[in-house]
Amino acid sequence: MIKALKKFLDPTERQLKKYFQLAKQVDELEEQMIALSDEALQAKTAEFQKRHQDGETLDDLLIEAFAVMREAGKRVLGMRHFEVQLIGGMVIHNGDIAEMKTGEGKTLVSTLPAYLNAISGKGVHIITVNDYLAQRDKEWMGQVFEFLGLTVGLNLPFMSPEEKREAYAADITFGTNNEFGFDYLRDNMVSDVDSLSQRELNFAIVDEVDSILVDEARTPLIISGQAAKATDLYYTADQIIKRLRDEEDYSMDIKTKQVALTDDGVKKVESFLGVDNLFDMKHITLNHHVQQALKAHVIMKRDQDYVVTEEGEVVIVDEFTGRLMQGRRYSDGLHQAIEAKEGLEVQRESMTLATITLQNYFRMYDKLGGMTGTAKTEEEEFRKIYNMDVIQIPTNRPMIRDDRNDVLYKTEEAKFRAVVEEIALSHQTGRPVLVGTVSIENSEKLSRLLKKRGIAHQVLNAKNHAQEAEIVAQAGQMGAVTIATNMAGRGTDIKLGEGVSELGGLHIIGTERHESRRIDNQLRGRSGRQGDPGTSQFFLSFSDDLMRRFGSERIEGLMNRLGMDEDQPIEGGMFSRAVENAQKKVEGNNFDTRRWVLQYDDVMNQQRGIIYTQRKDILTSTDLQDVVLNMIKADIERVVSIHTADSDEEEWDLDAIVDYAHSNLLPDDTLDDDDLEHKTAQEIMDILTEEAEKFYKQRVEEIGHDRFQEFSKVVILRTVDRKWMDHIDAMEQLRQGIHLRAYGQDNPLRSYQMEGFAMFEALTAEIQEEVAKYMMKTVIEEDEVIEVEPNEIVVNAQAVSGDDTERSQQAKKKRPVRNMEKTGRNDLCPCGSGKKYKQCCMKKPQ
Repeated sequence: MIKALKKFLDPTERQLKKYFQLAKQVDELEEQMIALSDEALQAKTAEFQKRHQDGETLDDLLIEAFAVMREAGKRVLGMRHFEVQLIGGMVIHNGDIAEMKTGEGKTLVSTLPAYLNAISGKGVHIITVNDYLAQRDKEWMGQVFEFLGLTVGLNLPFMSPEEKREAYAADITFGTNNEFGFDYLRDNMVSDVDSLSQRELNFAIVDEVDSILVDEARTPLIISGQAAKATDLYYTADQIIKRLRDEEDYSMDIKTKQVALTDDGVKKVESFLGVDNLFDMKHITLNHHVQQALKAHVIMKRDQDYVVTEEGEVVIVDEFTGRLMQGRRYSDGLHQAIEAKEGLEVQRESMTLATITLQNYFRMYDKLGGMTGTAKTEEEEFRKIYNMDVIQIPTNRPMIRDDRNDVLYKTEEAKFRAVVEEIALSHQTGRPVLVGTVSIENSEKLSRLLKKRGIAHQVLNAKNHAQEAEIVAQAGQMGAVTIATNMAGRGTDIKLGEGVSELGGLHIIGTERHESRRIDNQLRGRSGRQGDPGTSQFFLSFSDDLMRRFGSERIEGLMNRLGMDEDQPIEGGMFSRAVENAQKKVEGNNFDTRRWVLQYDDVMNQQRGIIYTQRKDILTSTDLQDVVLNMIKADIERVVSIHTADSDEEEWDLDAIVDYAHSNLLPDDTLDDDDLEHKTAQEIMDILTEEAEKFYKQRVEEIGHDRFQEFSKVVILRTVDRKWMDHIDAMEQLRQGIHLRAYGQDNPLRSYQMEGFAMFEALTAEIQEEVAKYMMKTVIEEDEVIEVEPNEIVVNAQAVSGDDTERSQQAKKKRPVRNMEKTGRNDLCPCGSGKKYKQCCMKKPQ
């Protein structure tokens, strides 16, 4: 009664019941499909596509589409989908995980949801764990898709951009998780829309979903680069700035933390560097270093903005709390400029160009489904992070494998002697044996012991995917002895040779328990496919990692007190359950760690989403006028807000606003502070915005709309990419040191979220300011070609193929500088009264 009630309340049982009913409806169409000619069967695809366009949902089409695919599988591959395979396909289509035992035909199962979802025309990605399997499955299952009129693509590393685009344009695309992720990052680094590879991320079917979404989830995909410019430039720029003089060579605005070279300053710098024009595009890097060195010397104050520790490290001081912000670094080369200023060793510049975790990449798909032989133990993680349920699909035939209790030995030597003896006993009868090890070192150790006994065997340890798949496939043949690290050859079916079933089937030996039950179950699952006989057993010792971590001393002490021999094992169900409980604890700890990592990465992921969305909008836009004007407006609002923050209007710094406008946005002497007198902050913003918009449209007319559009795209993309790259580095530095906040009773995650948000706001402001200045102040010569020029970053070829870095162009520019001889509103009045100018002679008639 209790068992029946539990079954009724189990949501998995209810779902399976619904899926079985749908599978019966697919069965009812089988005779009808058999009667169709090849041409009539193939025509069903176009019919489904038309019906979908006319409003029918994919769920409406599921039964017929599955029936068509089942019949196509028989005709093209000679393989008919079993009822349980139909159910597996339904689970995947529903955005969940189908857990199916090894040998149940998961690869064939994937054709069902792939075909159904490809009908939408939005693309389906089938994700595998290695290139060999991607290529194999594309060539194998691709035949069925192509028979039904769909296009099939293969996405491999080192393909050309054109080949990538063709692969992604296909209805169904095969490839590895890493390659899809890297292509997403590369697409968000390109400089023109024609270089994009991927379409929108619609539906992904992830094979070996536990391996990809759990085991590899904490490893981020990183496109890294190496700075081509030496850090000597920081020291050079520092020496130049030390020779400049206040006011004569530069002007500064403390409130906005801005500093600019005057005309005299520019000439001096050009003379020191031996260049004709500091603002020539070929001197972009020099100019950048000079500007950052200038800011480091003039704006950034030691023991106010930062401190230098005894270890020679520059540490930022929080301007609000005065606390040291360990792990934080100023971005855009400013931190390095301060290090040069203080005579310290300049640390290497940011090397990360783009990064994302697999967790966050796959969560971007509109729908995600998966399949594996082992996922139930991680169901909580799949549900909480990916919103996917794990549905255990019944086997096509009853599973009769005998999973024996573990045996425990006192020493590792005794354990391996027992393993070799077990292999020898099976080998004498011709029964095949597959031995799983947790490391390459142990597989080679066991190989040496077998050679001493004269037992022929194969060793594979995940070094060559194609070779290992072939070796694993042969592991069920008569007399075969195969040693493999637990993950080697995953995804490859082991079929029993002739006469092996009569000997008891494939015998699985595990030489150590993995900390995850899932990995152990994968090893066991190599045997007993499709109702085949088989056995499995794990051999353990007290020196195994898992045993050492979870209180094996008590059991070892008991063995010693009983005077048990070294080669005499402990065996029993209670001991096996204790091992499983230890594994559950480790799995729980690992899940907590991955979830914690994800919480931190979510901060960066939100920011990445905003930047990449805006970047794509820029890339695909045919008119950037509104984008640029909005950036200019935001920049004006920020500057005006800073200088009009005081409630006493007499304290407003209108001079600084006018100076900023002339230096960054408007022709010199467009405005005077008199124009802003007795105006509200909003009125000041409106005046500046109106003038800026007028000047912007004038520039567009003079230069030409198309040419200015092209220039706008180059400037915005270049600015966003450089600033974003520095921001990635700054956020990573923050993350590395944030745990120290716990000592100050702060919540490190909360601190990371708040500071990360503040840093992102600063990033946005910097992008707006730089774009606004370049768009309004850069001089574009008539014969000058606007093109993207190479960045100063060389991409790490181990992460990506080819030079995928963003290119940029900054045209020659001349920067009007306000006449510094004019008396500012807040300067002492030149009459000698001792009052501020605005409170003295400024009020008198001139």
